[in-house]
Amino acid sequence: MFARIGLVAILTLPALLHGAEPPKSWIDPDTGHRVVRLTEEPNSASLYFNQNGYTADGKKMVYTTPEGISALDLETRIAKSVVKGRVQVIVTGHKTQNVYYRKGDEIFSTNVDTLDTRRIAKLPVRGSVATVNADETLLAGTYIEGDGQDFAGRNPPPGQATAASAAPAGQTHPLEQALNKGQMMEQRLAAHLPMAMFTINASSGEVKVIHRATDWLNHLEFSPTDPNLLMFCHEGPWHKVDRIWTIHPDGSHIVQVHKRTMAGEIFGHEFWGHDGKTIWYDLQTPRGEDFWLAGYNVETGERTRYHLQRDEWSIHFNVTLDGKLFCGDGGDPGQVAKAKNGQWIYLFRPEALKFQGALNEKDFWQPGVLRAEKLVNMAKHTYLLEPNVSFTPDQKWVVFRSNMFGATYTFAVEVAKAQ
Repeated sequence: MFARIGLVAILTLPALLHGAEPPKSWIDPDTGHRVVRLTEEPNSASLYFNQNGYTADGKKMVYTTPEGISALDLETRIAKSVVKGRVQVIVTGHKTQNVYYRKGDEIFSTNVDTLDTRRIAKLPVRGSVATVNADETLLAGTYIEGDGQDFAGRNPPPGQATAASAAPAGQTHPLEQALNKGQMMEQRLAAHLPMAMFTINASSGEVKVIHRATDWLNHLEFSPTDPNLLMFCHEGPWHKVDRIWTIHPDGSHIVQVHKRTMAGEIFGHEFWGHDGKTIWYDLQTPRGEDFWLAGYNVETGERTRYHLQRDEWSIHFNVTLDGKLFCGDGGDPGQVAKAKNGQWIYLFRPEALKFQGALNEKDFWQPGVLRAEKLVNMAKHTYLLEPNVSFTPDQKWVVFRSNMFGATYTFAVEVAKAQ
């Protein structure tokens, strides 16, 4: 998908001057995979792992810069500015070439090809929008009712993230500063602030409340294929909440996706498979001890668990369009897995485990393992900034953001080893 560069340097990262402009391309000496730098602007970033950042035609990637929103042609690697100013990306559409974003207290869409821009609606007071449905007829978000204190204030350090490159509206930014993140999560959960979940009609701007709760509602994400299926979570310390749920946008059919079976079991960082049938999520049984990538089929109820080794656990995972490969962004020793050698971008090949003659009831988990391959050495990356991996639409590259050279840039690593 990316145009080839005539000269590819083989570099050892310690030999580079920290803070210098990163190279355009290199072969990772530890993995043999080619890495390319996609963005030119210091402190530019690809989107959060579960935000769709690719246009409907699969040809462009939306990313953020300190100046606003830009789009990169994945073939020519030529970028252009799409939106200027302090804005916050929601997602790119699955049907059109639109990118959806928040500016002040209003929601807009802009076509990345024509730059045609349309105001959609004004947000409710204290409201935020996190997702757009598959046919781009509805947006969904949440707001706190009343004037209760929201402990989850978002104040990223200067130079790390603008409003444009923050986590999705309504989600906790990875560079949370206001409180120690653990303290903030505890206090916000304990506050039991009344919240409303709402939809916005993309044509009329009409706002409808579809669900109310005193649980902390967060991580809204519409199915990429079913416009009438919305995933959301009960946010908070993962061992204290029943996190993953689905709901229809009329407020009906609320379904709990996962029920824990042991004390200390945690699950989260959920995301949709591209076919809209499977919800994937990080599962630990219990926290910090045994690691799985778990899947739930929303049509059949079938459940899958792929096992991971401790060092292979990743803050975020993602999946190819065809569902055959996964990737992960690793983690440093301070993360929940306490990995001693986990700072890598990973490629995972799922392998189902079959047992001849074994009992296999319809409500059993279907077991498997993820066979890991290291793609990029992230030893120089500071994991306060989460890499947030995703596959390009052609499934040949894993995109991630990194500060391994000082400022944040967006990179891609080739799935196939360099020849």
